[in-house]
Amino acid sequence: MNIILAFIFIVFVFVLGLFPFFLLYQLSNLLYLFLYPIFGYRKKVIVQNLKDCFPEKSDIEIKKLLPPIYKNLTDNIVEGIKAFTMTRKQIVKRHIILNPEIIEPYFNSGKSIIAVTGHYGNWEWGSLSATLQTDYTIVGLYKTLSNKWIDSFMRWSRSRYGTILAPINKTALIFKNLKDTPSVFLMAADQSPSRSQKESAFWINFLGRDTAFLHGPEKYARANNYPVVYIDVQRKKRGYYTIELSILTDKPTELEEGKITTLFANKLESVINKEPANWLWSHRRWKLSR
Repeated sequence: MNIILAFIFIVFVFVLGLFPFFLLYQLSNLLYLFLYPIFGYRKKVIVQNLKDCFPEKSDIEIKKLLPPIYKNLTDNIVEGIKAFTMTRKQIVKRHIILNPEIIEPYFNSGKSIIAVTGHYGNWEWGSLSATLQTDYTIVGLYKTLSNKWIDSFMRWSRSRYGTILAPINKTALIFKNLKDTPSVFLMAADQSPSRSQKESAFWINFLGRDTAFLHGPEKYARANNYPVVYIDVQRKKRGYYTIELSILTDKPTELEEGKITTLFANKLESVINKEPANWLWSHRRWKLSR
């Protein structure tokens, strides 16, 4: 059964992936109608998250945020599908790193870095675009899928331009194996920790709420003395994104425990406050309490 499901999935994404962008965005528009006006996909979660994070906003203001939030979500879905068939030229044209020179000194000195971001804008294309616009070895950490055939296909697709994909349960091993290879370790660091990770989580005031953050990025930055870089992804127009890099710290071992995570949380919060609709509000981010 797993191999049949994998076959259907692969055929599906390849067929849709061959659609030109303008057709894919028509599909996104249709998907938007189903997810928002018709079915209200996770609408209660989204509205409650917005109300809790922006108590100063009126119900009317919250309601105005819903259409762009759902449009961001459906665009990410179709762009994620398109990633399976995008050419190098398309990726570099549509997911542009504005200031790759900011990390060149670290590469020239043979130093790896940890690059953190959130589920904001289009984070999916990063594993493809980074290898084409920097000299670094790029490492993407991901959660293994239960269907081994689909998992293999996903790893092939996301690594076809040189990115190394490593399961998150092998994080320590991949850091060890690449300790002599200048690498960028990509980490989407705004997921909610699991209950088993609660004790090691850092608790930070984020969007006005007591929020648990995964300890991984800070742990490996401090253990290896790797600089931490924030990846700011912004949508300039539909299907076109710019990425601006900024250094959160290049002296992680000199900071007190929890400070690196706080720097990341503060940066992400400032980005969200400017354009809140581009964040993934459908995620049950605050399911843990201290």
